[in-house]
Amino acid sequence: MEDNQATAEFGPRPTQKVCPVCGEVYQNSSLNYCRKDGSSLNTTPNASDATNTLVLPSLPSRQPAASVSPLQTAKQSITHRSRADSNPIIDSLAVLPLTNTYSDPNGEYLSDGITETLINMISQVPDLRVVPRSTVFRYKSLDVDPQECGRQLGVRAVLTGRVQQIGDTLTIQADLIDVVNEAQLWGQRYRRQMTDIFDLQEEIANEIFQKLRVRVTTEQQQRLRKRQTDNPAAYQAYLKGRYYWNKRTEEGLKTSTKYFQDAVNIDPCYAQAYAGLADSYAVQGIAEYGLSLPTEAMPRAKAAAAKALEIDDTLVEAQTTIAHVVAFYDWDWTRAEQEFKHALELDQRYALCHHWYACYLAAVGRHTDALAEETNAQEIDPLSLVINKNMGTVLYYSGELDQSITQYRKALELEPTFPRTHIYLGLAYVRKRMYDQALVQYQEALRVSDGGSVLMSLIAHAHALNGDLESAKQILQSLIDRSQTHYVPAFCFALIYVGLGENDLAFESLNKAVEERSSWLVSLNVEPMLEPLRSDPRFAELVRSVGLKSL
Repeated sequence: MEDNQATAEFGPRPTQKVCPVCGEVYQNSSLNYCRKDGSSLNTTPNASDATNTLVLPSLPSRQPAASVSPLQTAKQSITHRSRADSNPIIDSLAVLPLTNTYSDPNGEYLSDGITETLINMISQVPDLRVVPRSTVFRYKSLDVDPQECGRQLGVRAVLTGRVQQIGDTLTIQADLIDVVNEAQLWGQRYRRQMTDIFDLQEEIANEIFQKLRVRVTTEQQQRLRKRQTDNPAAYQAYLKGRYYWNKRTEEGLKTSTKYFQDAVNIDPCYAQAYAGLADSYAVQGIAEYGLSLPTEAMPRAKAAAAKALEIDDTLVEAQTTIAHVVAFYDWDWTRAEQEFKHALELDQRYALCHHWYACYLAAVGRHTDALAEETNAQEIDPLSLVINKNMGTVLYYSGELDQSITQYRKALELEPTFPRTHIYLGLAYVRKRMYDQALVQYQEALRVSDGGSVLMSLIAHAHALNGDLESAKQILQSLIDRSQTHYVPAFCFALIYVGLGENDLAFESLNKAVEERSSWLVSLNVEPMLEPLRSDPRFAELVRSVGLKSL
């Protein structure tokens, strides 16, 4: 029905697209890729040449980023005060992480997964503002008063609870609290079989809507009842995959891949599990993590996302991964823009899509647009560590170094042990030639993480610029040795050679990075660490090889 409405509103669109690889024909002309193999689609000759572009719904109006100081935008409050103080209607909710009360810590995947599922289900009703997962999970394992959490998050109500699984028996205690009136609205203890988990989650969501007197339309109720799988074993494997994916460590990401694959093996029609598999491969293949060769990880990510969309073409998570791969691996700039906009058309409230879109816009030098998109992401998910870090990175790429440092430090106030904020704060200090301060940040990142080739190459780069060539060369040799048995991104070697002033070797490594399809090359035009190479004619050729235009 949505397709018919769109046609009536925006006029006729081309009727067919065909995959040049498998020959599959699609009637949905908004698609740009094959859902079977991920190949770019061609418009068939009998389709109209004149395409009509769907205009996305307007974002909430705001003063253009260009007319205000980026620092003022970056400094917007990350704690939203609810207007509910003067409104008796409970229109906002935080689902705090449910507590795993079983002695086995391996059961945390279930309590975390049920929490995330409830958030996703309840968020489908637009009249109720629900705090995103990444924000509420900052309260996990903290001994804090639920009402105080609610006040900090600016919501009228808070859901707390406990989960215990013993054998095939699942016990959930759920409590709904009115933050403003300091009263319990509802509480219930459920004891069911694991095979009833889907019905139980739906029952809890409906109880919340009833107690909050939230109006749920028939269409919304149908969406709530829509299940990605009816198989409890596949669902548990998926929850384990998400649990380990959220750890964002090398071991966690590789473990998540295994569980997502288990989920689709159990239920080959589980679209959400394919989307999880796509997310896992995509994160492993991006340069910031440097865990897998992009030419191996990214095609797998695209194929898994395409499979997810073949099963469910409304899945914004999979569409966002497609957009991400097209931008940071295919380097197809026109199509990347289309894919990101299509994802936002599916769900304007998906913060991760706004975030990845901002990363792409910042990398290609569209700083004002990038700041606007990251601000969109921050408004949706104000306490996300990644999003708050990236507000600083947008400023870093735009040359606003002092402002980026201010934003990074503000992000560290949210979570002092988040390694990637320390890493990017170090990058800003390097650009300001404050090498000792940069090394302090890198060492702090090393202390709170498992290190990795990317971080070690940045430490070597800073040592070299600081005049400590011996330390830089020692790290370089250690990475060369490591590359004999593990993947080390070619871009890592390029950074060290730039620091050492070995430009010929730096270009040799950058050309190898092109062969690897390193996502870091998307930011060739704006990455300050590459400034010493920009006057060399080989740099302009490198930029052209990625499909970019020199700025």
